[in-house]
Amino acid sequence: MPRMVQCVKFNREMEGLDEPPQPGELGQRIFENISKEAFKIWIQRQIMLINEYRLNLADPNASKFLDQAMEEFFFGEGSALPPDYVPQAQQKK
Repeated sequence: MPRMVQCVKFNREMEGLDEPPQPGELGQRIFENISKEAFKIWIQRQIMLINEYRLNLADPNASKFLDQAMEEFFFGEGSALPPDYVPQAQQKK
């Protein structure tokens, strides 16, 4: 039987993650309060942020930026999109 959590992103009980997504307090907080479905949405947002801001994941500042964006995405107002971001569906060819 899957582990269930009260997902703060969807405000309902849903299947939880199998393990914390990262070490530390933020990873534990996500494990306890975020569903697998909400985390999948974050992964898509994270990839977009990495690409749009051209983040170097070996840079500790990039990791700090992504942690702050993740905390805001799940527990704040939602992470802001990059100012010049245009969804692919709206881009002119």
